[in-house]
Amino acid sequence: MYIIIGLIIFAVGVLIVIKSEAMLNAFGRIEFFERHLGTEGGSRLGYKIIGLIAIFIGFLVMTDMINGFLGWILAPLLRSTAGQ
Repeated sequence: MYIIIGLIIFAVGVLIVIKSEAMLNAFGRIEFFERHLGTEGGSRLGYKIIGLIAIFIGFLVMTDMINGFLGWILAPLLRSTAGQ
């Protein structure tokens, strides 16, 4: 089941990266990306970054490594709350 869900997330990420211009036309510009990622095309780059993150998450889900990755990312927060 993880493989199918991971492939779906991966495919959505690939489509977002490939069709970033279509995403820009459909959803418009994102002010945060325009302000922080350049004067022209900041939203396109932002959509591509979102797609790359989706591809990465898709691979993690496909290989069932998402729990280990989230545990590693959230370890500082989990350690600080466990001590209380």
